[in-house]
Amino acid sequence: MTAPHISSWAMTHPGMKRDHNEDALVNRPDLGLWAVADGAGGHDAGEVASGMIAEALEAIPQGLSAPELLAEVRLRIQATHEALREEAARRGENVTIASTIVVMMARNDHFACLWAGDSRAYLLRDGELQQITRDHSLVQEMVDAGLVRPEDAEKHPRANVITRAVGAALGDAFEMDKVSDRILPGDRFLLCSDGLCKTLSADDIATLLASHTDVSPPEALIAAALTMNATDNVTAVTVEVT
Repeated sequence: MTAPHISSWAMTHPGMKRDHNEDALVNRPDLGLWAVADGAGGHDAGEVASGMIAEALEAIPQGLSAPELLAEVRLRIQATHEALREEAARRGENVTIASTIVVMMARNDHFACLWAGDSRAYLLRDGELQQITRDHSLVQEMVDAGLVRPEDAEKHPRANVITRAVGAALGDAFEMDKVSDRILPGDRFLLCSDGLCKTLSADDIATLLASHTDVSPPEALIAAALTMNATDNVTAVTVEVT
């Protein structure tokens, strides 16, 4: 174990309305690496994009220092972005094969998150839930501009429009945002696809993430989302600092 004081769990489900799952996940406590990728809805072969990201991250070897791990994650996601662009061009004009991504790395007493799109990372600390990523989405830009109230964002008719994704030609160059900080005993992190966080409220997520039962946190979160008739794929990876 890279960080023996950390435990993690992961689960994904196609949801109540989809017949296939375009989400993919990575759960590697041996490396201190976790990720959720969500094949971009409405695009061709979203499951190909998310699967390629997960495969690239799963292949990272052990024994890397924290800076080496961060660099390797960046390099592999960038390479996947370029491969997806090339595959889309090969398939024909106006084809997009893309996926959102959120990655968490933990080593010693620090964590770092990288992301592109609207898959999210949350931190539950001392009973308070905070979203530690910021969506790359049209509706988030509208919130920032004061055109939409934050409480109305999730139900906005264009809430599913993302402005950044691995494989998507949405800008001059692909980049991921990054946030890093210290980890503390008792911290619980959640990485999830938008199918989860757009189905459950922040209060629901906080309550389920804080609960200590025989059911793992991802199982509890996804069960709650399915009870709410989740229309999208739902994926949850939780990391607990014990």
